[in-house]
Amino acid sequence: METLGRVYNKIGKKMILNKPCSAIIFPGQGSQYVGMGIALADKYDVAKKVFDEVDEALGQHLFKIMQEGPESELRLTSNAQPALMAVSLAVVRVIEKISNQNVEKMASFLAGHSLGEYSALTAAGSFNISDAAKLLKLRGDSMQNAVPVGTGGMAALLGAELEVAKEIAAIASEKGVCDIANDNAPGQIVLSGDLKTVEQSIEIAKEKGIRRAVLLPVSAPFHCSLMEPAAEKMLEALNSIKILPPKVPIVTNVSATKISGDPDDIRRSLVQQVTGMVRWRESIQWMIKNGITSFVEVGAGKVLTGLNKRIDKDVQSISVESPDAIEEFLKDLG
Repeated sequence: METLGRVYNKIGKKMILNKPCSAIIFPGQGSQYVGMGIALADKYDVAKKVFDEVDEALGQHLFKIMQEGPESELRLTSNAQPALMAVSLAVVRVIEKISNQNVEKMASFLAGHSLGEYSALTAAGSFNISDAAKLLKLRGDSMQNAVPVGTGGMAALLGAELEVAKEIAAIASEKGVCDIANDNAPGQIVLSGDLKTVEQSIEIAKEKGIRRAVLLPVSAPFHCSLMEPAAEKMLEALNSIKILPPKVPIVTNVSATKISGDPDDIRRSLVQQVTGMVRWRESIQWMIKNGITSFVEVGAGKVLTGLNKRIDKDVQSISVESPDAIEEFLKDLG
């Protein structure tokens, strides 16, 4: 069997995907939906095993919430984070099982958006699934409890470039916390901080002619300095968990470059990520500069595939989640 070589993109054209020029990417919060993972569990025992392992680790019926909802319960960050990791790892395990290849034979780099970095590290063997689920449950609880409900907020600036967003955040920060949380793609920046300060940033953005600035329906102000209490809890938790060097290099959110395989460096990066900016645009650009021409998004939704096309219209990206998508992805392996 040849290495993971050829797949089909959304419009049916073949694209070349060989290890030296391929990366696998993992989605973050916001991609969850009721019903995710059902088709995978119904068709593949190895996927069902992932969901069972997560349920056992957490001591709750998370997969039932994923199957049946309600959506409001799945959307809770303490549920959404481990649930999204579970779907991503289920897809990875299915692909590994069918192709008879481990992830290190499939890609030169792995990267994940926010919580997706835990999924990437788990796929690379740094965490086991049980530990990843517990860490993400704690991460969700800690981030939600870092500030009183209703006092924090996030806003999307559509049409704003990073330097302009920095100016807006700096002006708003004179009266409170307003940090850049996500640099997702050209013209797509997210701010985070005190609710009133973030609301003010929206008005500042409009004054500066930003095409659209909107408050996001989130439960907490993620990836800003207000998350420091959550970062402290994650440091304690990560220090108690065994972390192995990843089998595939990880491109991290906070550095937008390949991190060393040293477990202490991984811990530091994950702690910094709680309060730091998700440098997704730069991460994708770094991988492209280092030879990556094809990206495979594994897990729920197609958010990262869409962002990648905004970052570089020539880059080849596909999303793989359903059994049909997995089989199409692998049908050329022979």
